[in-house]
Amino acid sequence: MEARAQLNYARISPRKVKIVCDLIRGKDTKTAAAILMQTPKAASELMIKVLKSAVANAENNFEMDPENLYVAAAYADPGPIIKRFMPRAHGRAYRINKRTSHITIVVKDKE
Repeated sequence: MEARAQLNYARISPRKVKIVCDLIRGKDTKTAAAILMQTPKAASELMIKVLKSAVANAENNFEMDPENLYVAAAYADPGPIIKRFMPRAHGRAYRINKRTSHITIVVKDKE
């Protein structure tokens, strides 16, 4: 049995989130939360919220034991890109891409 939580349209690049996802994938939820608390990345705050939500979903919706859960999957998919323009010299304009992410964490029971 698995439970998941997803954060859509997070205003952070998926490239930055994937670095933090790699740190917690395969770890038990207590260790993953401890790692995220000590990681000085902007994505770690968002990931803590998603991890807590996934554990709560497992406990409330599927009656799993929260002590017996591990992070089965953690990934960040790209969301829509917000496009902006920055004025440059000689009347030009450069495009600025403000990227978004869809962050997903899946937790499972240890067998």
